[in-house]
Amino acid sequence: MYAGPHARTHPDRPAFIMASTGAQTSYAEFDARTNRLAHLLRAHGLRRLDHFAIFMENNDRYLESCGAGERSGLYYTCVNSYLTPDELAYILINSESQVLVTSRGKLEIALRAIAQCPRVTLCLVVGGVEGAPPAPAHCRIADYAGAIAAQPATPIADEALGTPMLYSSGTTGRPKGILRPLPESPPSEMLPLFHFLNKLWRYRADMVYLSPAPLYHSAPQAAVSLTIRNGGTVVIMEHFDPEQYLALVERYAVSHTQLVPTMFSRMLKLPEAARRAHDLSSLEIAIHAAAPCPAQVKEQMIAWWGPIIHEYYGATEGLGFTACDSAEWLAHRGSVGRVLLGDLHVLDESMQPVPKGQPGELWFKTATPFVYFNDPERTQQSRSADGTMSTVGDVGYVDDDGFLYLTDRSTFMIISGGVNIYPQECENLLITHPKVADAAVFGVPNEDLGEEVKAVVQALAGVEPGPALEAELIAFCREHLASMKCPRSVDFIDAMPRLPTGKLYKKPLREKYWTGHGGSRIV
Repeated sequence: MYAGPHARTHPDRPAFIMASTGAQTSYAEFDARTNRLAHLLRAHGLRRLDHFAIFMENNDRYLESCGAGERSGLYYTCVNSYLTPDELAYILINSESQVLVTSRGKLEIALRAIAQCPRVTLCLVVGGVEGAPPAPAHCRIADYAGAIAAQPATPIADEALGTPMLYSSGTTGRPKGILRPLPESPPSEMLPLFHFLNKLWRYRADMVYLSPAPLYHSAPQAAVSLTIRNGGTVVIMEHFDPEQYLALVERYAVSHTQLVPTMFSRMLKLPEAARRAHDLSSLEIAIHAAAPCPAQVKEQMIAWWGPIIHEYYGATEGLGFTACDSAEWLAHRGSVGRVLLGDLHVLDESMQPVPKGQPGELWFKTATPFVYFNDPERTQQSRSADGTMSTVGDVGYVDDDGFLYLTDRSTFMIISGGVNIYPQECENLLITHPKVADAAVFGVPNEDLGEEVKAVVQALAGVEPGPALEAELIAFCREHLASMKCPRSVDFIDAMPRLPTGKLYKKPLREKYWTGHGGSRIV
């Protein structure tokens, strides 16, 4: 989030706008705020390659907190704002953060976490500290605005490029901090990946980017940072609402945006009148990733918005990068594109290449080196024996044209009667049923087969869950999939545990079925 020369060349242009209020922050003000926080972090003792963390909702101080790190040579960790105190404490300890920036609404959780983290000695609170509970003895608590107000608005003397150190979402285990080498460069220099994305998706100075997702996630982080580095304007939604989203596209003539498939689904389920009520003609690039998108959903989005939908695949670890535009996807339905960065190898359990069209684990000769911070064991587990390749456990196959198709995570694979079943295919089908709002599929214990396929479904509002719907959904699956891939039973849930990024959090769903059976393979 480095404003660079734009604070001088067009100081009054909005760097970002808060969607709920319309409040605008100019490039000049944004630049001054990032400088003030950078001075404060230096005054507190943070030097190049040190760490601090950000734990709050999307708000008007979020971007400057990142921007201060980006111009101070620091690693900044944006933390999932829905975490519990213990989960937050784990990340603060693991990341070796010395300062935490939080909000008044998250302060109670933050203080309970800080009590476990003696390294965190300063907590800056957006929204003030009036009436706040006392901080642990080792940590000073301060009002964010008041603390930075006395600091200079000019750059620190030793400016250096900083970068996020983000954590994996923890959908299959404890989150892992993903540390990349940080070149000793001025903050005006972009990382090579940013130059690549600029060209791929046509970022530029007159763009308007609508960000509907939590800013702690890597995808909006990168997109917002690129927009500001190019001198464009970011519109930040505090929470995603499908009708508000469409209204914002029209109001601000949005040119670029990035979404997740659940957002597509929610917009498609709006009444036709609501979908047609707003002018979306300004949209040029709509990017999606983070979670599998059912083919039917994507087809409907392309039919509605036109061929402006772009998809990519790339883990936070930055192993490699694939992408496809709408035309490529329509010619290769279900694909996440061709490899544009990195060297992909699809391998079996013996680390041997599999034939084209056959699924295997995805290994990359790493385009961007990384380690899991303070976790050499899991770093080693992600590497090949010779250290030349890395994986995050995704499974997929490549077609004859070189397009990659994801089937699932290896940790989600169901082994039933010796047959490997990847549940994503069934999940993608169930979500298209008109009575289904969301679905999860996973393996549960079966004495004869080892595991059998179970579906857990969130029914659409107004639909009665029960045996009749269960039978209907099982029959629906059997019409379209081989019987071994279909659920033997369906349970119902009021709300599916998805992260705001769209990723499905399967672990709590599976746990109750595996209690007393030695546990599942998702740890």
